[in-house]
Amino acid sequence: MDRTPRGELTIRVQAMPKDTNPSGDVFGGWILSQMDIAGGVFCKQIAMGRVVTIAIDSTQFRLPVFIADTLCCYVNFVKQGRTSITVHIEAWVNREFDKEEIILVTEGEFTFVKVDEDRNPTPIED
Repeated sequence: MDRTPRGELTIRVQAMPKDTNPSGDVFGGWILSQMDIAGGVFCKQIAMGRVVTIAIDSTQFRLPVFIADTLCCYVNFVKQGRTSITVHIEAWVNREFDKEEIILVTEGEFTFVKVDEDRNPTPIED
């Protein structure tokens, strides 16, 4: 794949042995949780308040992530509704042995909703 990440680099984290299955591959759930955290950080800035995940759509796992890979999550704004924000998130890795190469491993669309202190949806101010 000959392309570069789309969006803003929002988080970077290294995959550790505790994040893997017995075969040494990082769990897909760990990757999704990192993407979810990145999306939440990004959307909280737009909403200027607390946001919660309400949907994860069209997620595609392209390649495995291994111990010591640095997972980089890039978030790209897609659309905003009255209370919601949809973003496209790409997870790329730098392999431990090749710090120059970055590889797309997972991508998907996430939707977040701004909520008040009682966890009820609340409008996003312009």
